Amino acid sequence: MRLAVIIGSTRHGRFGPTVAHWLAQQAAKQFTVDLIDLAAADLPNTLPDADDALPAEVAELAPRLEAAEAFAVVTPELNSGYPAALKTALDWYYEEWHAKPVAIVSYGRESGGLLATAQLRQVFAELQAVTIRNTVTLPCYWEQFTADGDWPRPAAGYEAQAKLMLDQLVWWAEALRDARTKRPYRQ
Repeated sequence: MRLAVIIGSTRHGRFGPTVAHWLAQQAAKQFTVDLIDLAAADLPNTLPDADDALPAEVAELAPRLEAAEAFAVVTPELNSGYPAALKTALDWYYEEWHAKPVAIVSYGRESGGLLATAQLRQVFAELQAVTIRNTVTLPCYWEQFTADGDWPRPAAGYEAQAKLMLDQLVWWAEALRDARTKRPYRQ
């Protein structure tokens, strides 16, 4: 089962890669993980007209998204929402998201990114993807470093949240894969 873990932040000094690598380690127990960093993908910010040629960066990422049977989006909450680079990535693709499950891992201040998660649920519904109920939220994540700089502290409880979320993601990925195999998804 293939899982694409998407790092939604492209900021300098971002925390997203730390969370995404941790999540990838947790997910590797159940999935083959493809870590997609939107900063490295360098997708254009401007969407084309329908007749324009597809930019090379967009065409390069498309097969990786298509091959994924599930997604996990790692996003910060910025100004009560998610980053523009993540929205751009969602908008560049359409059928790649169809009838596939999405888990969301968010981080931020006291809410841990719950507003970003709520907005992503709306967008993924429009893209005909299924967001799973359980998420991992990381409020005040900077307080969870160990004395030697590792993240997260074992007592943070994030592993239990991730396991529950990933178990649900496996169930949905298998159910939707079986459904797509039996009857191709049509919009």
